[in-house]
Amino acid sequence: MKTVATRKRVADFIASIEDPQRRSECKAVMKMMRRVTGKNAVMWGDSIVGYDRYKYTRANGREFEFFRTGFSPRKTALTLYIMPGYTDFSALLKKLGPHKKGKSCLYLKRLSDIDMDVLEELIQAGIDDMNRRYPPA
Repeated sequence: MKTVATRKRVADFIASIEDPQRRSECKAVMKMMRRVTGKNAVMWGDSIVGYDRYKYTRANGREFEFFRTGFSPRKTALTLYIMPGYTDFSALLKKLGPHKKGKSCLYLKRLSDIDMDVLEELIQAGIDDMNRRYPPA
């Protein structure tokens, strides 16, 4: 797996974000994810800030470790990783505001366009679902 936890400092990564609005949004999401997970942020790869971790086994028997939730400040959108991604969160997403989604990704143009309370509920729902599927050690 390419995306693994690193020893890079999250604060340095956030400080390196050139766009002041995106940097500010990342700080807001960091606080929210810290509050929801009770965990500190860790860099995963070069550009993902992840919270907590879990282990899973693929069909081929290989075991991997990954973050339970996280985000990445992409140029076109702030990308949030709401794991495991295949759970139906459509009721919350309807109340969120403008967004796009992938299997485990939520793409937000601007935090100012969405309901932050709903976003926190969504992150919590993702963590709750992960904890049911992969109980914390």
